[in-house]
Amino acid sequence: MTWATVRGTTGENERVGTYLITGATGGIGAAVAELLYGAGHDLILTGRSAERLDHMARLLAGEAGGTRVRTLVLDLTDPRRIEPSLGGAELPPLDGVVHSAGVAKLGTVAGSRVEDWIDQLMVNVAAPVELTRLLLPAVRAAQGHVVFVNSGSGLRANPAWGAYSASKHALRAVADSLRAEEPEIRVTSVYPGRTASEMQRQIRAQEGGDYAAEAYMSAHSVATVIVNALRTPRDATVTDVSVRG
Repeated sequence: MTWATVRGTTGENERVGTYLITGATGGIGAAVAELLYGAGHDLILTGRSAERLDHMARLLAGEAGGTRVRTLVLDLTDPRRIEPSLGGAELPPLDGVVHSAGVAKLGTVAGSRVEDWIDQLMVNVAAPVELTRLLLPAVRAAQGHVVFVNSGSGLRANPAWGAYSASKHALRAVADSLRAEEPEIRVTSVYPGRTASEMQRQIRAQEGGDYAAEAYMSAHSVATVIVNALRTPRDATVTDVSVRG
């Protein structure tokens, strides 16, 4: 594994912990990164594009001083490539992992291609499962917290959303199982409604409608809920939380 480290200053904030965020270059993932960095935490940002990760890291950390933001290129479309991408490197204890990466391809059961189902099940379920498995020693070391950014579609299914909803229902089952299997760590599922993001723009295009960011919750609002769950005192766990605009 090759780290790309971006140097920045901690300012007045004291370093509290280390958090790994998937889908960290946009939407909810980027908003979570901004809030955690602002609170003084160290970050490991992951995504598919080294260029976008570097840009995001520099937005957070600037050009000089400190080593609080690191980046890691991970392609979640093929979960079998995650372990080689990590390269066997020893990770620091992780106070939290926030799984915010995901894909959505709409289509009816009759009209969907099998590839559409496979793609969504790989990125939305198998990849976070595999990454969590690989990160568990580091999470256990910190008695950390795993957050799965799910969706309202993980609680109900609507026409043309079958594949996406199936993947999110499965992700909810993963979170529930992990919580029972790993009593020393905390596990939270967050179910946002429609959120202003590039993903939402793509969904509206698939639906044949216009996209207007002001019509949806902001990513910052959802990220605030996630960070508040991470900050919950250790004698309690936010297991499931729905967020609606």
